[in-house]
Amino acid sequence: MYAIVEMAGQQFKVAKDQKVYVHRLQTEEGQKVTFDYVLLLDDGTNVTIGAPAIDGAAVEAKVIKHLRGDKVIVFHKKRRKGYKKKNGHRQSLTEIVVESIVAKGAKKAAPAKAKKAEAPKKEEAPKVAAPAKKAAAKPKADDLKKIEGIGPKIAKTLTDAGIATFEALAKTTPEKISEIIAEVRGNHVTDTWPKQAQMAADGKWDELKKWQDELDGGKA
Repeated sequence: MYAIVEMAGQQFKVAKDQKVYVHRLQTEEGQKVTFDYVLLLDDGTNVTIGAPAIDGAAVEAKVIKHLRGDKVIVFHKKRRKGYKKKNGHRQSLTEIVVESIVAKGAKKAAPAKAKKAEAPKKEEAPKVAAPAKKAAAKPKADDLKKIEGIGPKIAKTLTDAGIATFEALAKTTPEKISEIIAEVRGNHVTDTWPKQAQMAADGKWDELKKWQDELDGGKA
């Protein structure tokens, strides 16, 4: 039996007792972790495909250890400008072992619809008090995509985590930012984001633009 499941922003084909290296997880070594975004299941007889995920299915694994991957050399060169830059990068990874693949099918879909039908009744009371909440106006969100290295997906993830302004981003450490966007696919270098955000918050757009021309995906 095998499954195709999304783990830490990547898709893997896994089977029981298989070891997998994924982007760094926040789970401590020795603890168990469950991935419930299963896209496909094959039990040897039937193949179940999700739309996009299979309701009730999950892959249960155990964290073996945290480590760093092999060094990757990144070389940048600009023709006719005499610009050359060489950097190394080692991705933070987590080694896990798949302990079991749970296939519960789509039987839970019916209860889910029942909950949705009852939801409006539970929300009626909060809606009455909504005008009072509007009195405490939230700060206007900034366009975080103006920071070099931040795309629409990361901007939405940061906003959902309560970091919606340049000022809030400037006060967040690169390590905390990496933790928040850990589930977003790709390799993201967050070292310069707080400083870029501070310059944006201070209105230093010309200075910021000049610096961003020298950056590559937020990396100096």
